[in-house]
Amino acid sequence: QDQLVESGGGSVQTGGSLRLSCAPSRSSDRKSFTYMGWFREAPGKDREKVAHMGRVGDTYYADSVKGRFTITRYNPNNTVSLRMVNLKPEDTGTYYCAAGINPWSMANWGQGTQVTVSS
Repeated sequence: QDQLVESGGGSVQTGGSLRLSCAPSRSSDRKSFTYMGWFREAPGKDREKVAHMGRVGDTYYADSVKGRFTITRYNPNNTVSLRMVNLKPEDTGTYYCAAGINPWSMANWGQGTQVTVSS
């Protein structure tokens, strides 16, 4: 399994914006993941899928983030980003980058980055 590294988390107020980024921990990882995406886990809640993007550009967004979050990826470097605008307190949680063949059962994960949205 390949390790992924997230960056870009932080604390913002309601309505603020953040951009998360993710890349393989080793620059030597050149294989292209079929799917890359983002999950989040809020305190006391199950981990949920936020968004994913396939190698050919197909996307999925959770209903709660549609119109506010945008996922992009750059296949040559195996990087994926999540642009988040109009953030709400319910977006607070640990955000995990993931990648793999099955977008609903990804095998490769990052350690997570914290996003906190205050009202």
